[in-house]
Amino acid sequence: MDDERVKAEALQIIGMFQVLPRLVVFDLDYTLWPFYCDCLSKREQPSLFPHANGILYALKDKGIDLAIASRSPTSDIANAFIDKLGIKSLFVTQEIFASWTHKTDHFQRIHSSTGVPFTSMLFFDDEDRNIVTVSKMGVTSILVDNGVNLEALRQGLTTYAHNMNKIDHNKKKWTNYTQNSTSSERTG
Repeated sequence: MDDERVKAEALQIIGMFQVLPRLVVFDLDYTLWPFYCDCLSKREQPSLFPHANGILYALKDKGIDLAIASRSPTSDIANAFIDKLGIKSLFVTQEIFASWTHKTDHFQRIHSSTGVPFTSMLFFDDEDRNIVTVSKMGVTSILVDNGVNLEALRQGLTTYAHNMNKIDHNKKKWTNYTQNSTSSERTG
């Protein structure tokens, strides 16, 4: 499937959802591209997973900001590959550095630079430990087995919409609770 067909299908998927994330964050190795960049040299020509390019452009076309969170010890190689692939301009921020924090530092920096709340973010990564830790921050996080693809996008947007509905439901319950307790205090 070529990039334009993937993009068209991704736009269709995105169009099915009323609630969309403000920011979608991607890991690099084995999420956007099928290799560890620290095992390659800057001279090599990188490639993305087959659906990644179309999905990135579809999200951008829908006005959704994109970011990178990568624990790569070779940020110079990662940045060189992002440049070679011509996708650097798609991302509002790129946090690419070695870390032992399972990406919590990356997400703190992303939040600081964008102002986007964690609950308004969707994250794709191939490592379960990152998914678990970042989810605890309030970010909707999706584990990908074979890179970002259309099914992962659909799953991510579905999970994000579900999480936002739970948040809205809890806000309504809290509002009702506080209104009821305030009125009962007045009558009591």
